[in-house]
Amino acid sequence: MREMEIESIRLQKFLASQGIASRREAERMIEEGRVEIDGNVAVLGDKVVPGTSQVKLDGRTLQARKIERQVIAMNKPRGLLCSHEDPHHTETVFDLLSPTHRKEKWIMVGRLDKESEGLLLLTNDGDFAQQLSHPSKGMTKRYRVETDKVFNQEDIPKILRGIKWEGNHLQADKVFVRKHPRSQEKGMVEVHLHQGRKHEIRNLFYAFGYRVRRLKRFQIGQYIMKGIPNGGYRILSQKEIKLLQQIDT
Repeated sequence: MREMEIESIRLQKFLASQGIASRREAERMIEEGRVEIDGNVAVLGDKVVPGTSQVKLDGRTLQARKIERQVIAMNKPRGLLCSHEDPHHTETVFDLLSPTHRKEKWIMVGRLDKESEGLLLLTNDGDFAQQLSHPSKGMTKRYRVETDKVFNQEDIPKILRGIKWEGNHLQADKVFVRKHPRSQEKGMVEVHLHQGRKHEIRNLFYAFGYRVRRLKRFQIGQYIMKGIPNGGYRILSQKEIKLLQQIDT
């Protein structure tokens, strides 16, 4: 009788599955020479057998363990950084977590800049974070954008075609003009993006003569943020996590 072959997996996938980092961050750790397998410095492409191979990160042995996937939906306020730590600022989004949750290693799925607010996803499963972030997933993100002046409908085709900005092509997938709830002098627009480069919406609107006064993300994929107060968060149910896994339409 043949013994069952134990499956080996790529090192970066193992690190991600242990909640150490996203796959991309794990690859960087490997390239920096911070990871060892059975006493040897690892290189990209190396594989491990969970529970058999001895893996060390920065000299600390990692014990293979099965982690129950958790996903946090947070309503990020303005003024906080999406960073684990920053020497120039005292507060990050992780300061909003309870002491118990702060002990966990959380990986962000789609960051928001300091002045943006709204839906932010955190997960303890780096492999899952990679799946959601991969371009093949086509994960659409939806935002409410307040502009400094009334938005002209004629600018929608321009924003959909997009522009070249600092070497990148910026464009929105969909744009809908909404009625501003409080002002007739400012604009309110709903914007859908699937890529979401850094400051993409702000730069895109600036190129066509608008300054973004407020930007709030309210949906990622099929998951819509509801009932979470500003600065609050909650653990998603398995049903809600399945919504995130559905292909966007």
